[in-house]
Amino acid sequence: MEKLKLATVWLGGCSGCHMSFLDLDEWLFDLAAAVEVVFSPIADVKQFPEQVDVTLIEGAVANEEHLELVRMIRARSRMVISFGDCAVTGNVTAMRNVLSSSAEAVLNRAYRELPTFNPRIPDEAGIVPPLLERVLPVHAVIPVDVFLPGCPPPAPRIRAALQALIEGKTPEMIGREMLKFG
Repeated sequence: MEKLKLATVWLGGCSGCHMSFLDLDEWLFDLAAAVEVVFSPIADVKQFPEQVDVTLIEGAVANEEHLELVRMIRARSRMVISFGDCAVTGNVTAMRNVLSSSAEAVLNRAYRELPTFNPRIPDEAGIVPPLLERVLPVHAVIPVDVFLPGCPPPAPRIRAALQALIEGKTPEMIGREMLKFG
């Protein structure tokens, strides 16, 4: 049997979903036998590959780099899973949406108004990617196939979803244990 090509991506968020993924503990050995991790922040791969079977996207879409990456992911992935509450709803990352209606106002507050020393917005290329005016959940930008809520999703929920995929099934997001946010 050919291994599933699995990718995980971390956008605007805290990496808690990936930490929960690592909480799969010894089941990670079983997972490694069934999937090939082709892209992940926990692997040293620089370019998102073609023909990925499943991509777990952690975090919200907060800047231009995220926007470009999620569009590439959708074009290159058979199945996309919003991985955690930030990806599903925007969650904590989207809190800046209520602070202001513009990214410029948020940058001014963070980099010009609040700092004690050298108050200026970093302007060197590659330091701060251009922010989107509003932080968006992944499904607001691309079609998503499965929503895996939780902040972070608990390891048993992640395992249940991945086990279904390994068995050639679509994960069933039914019941409190699979649908609970937070």
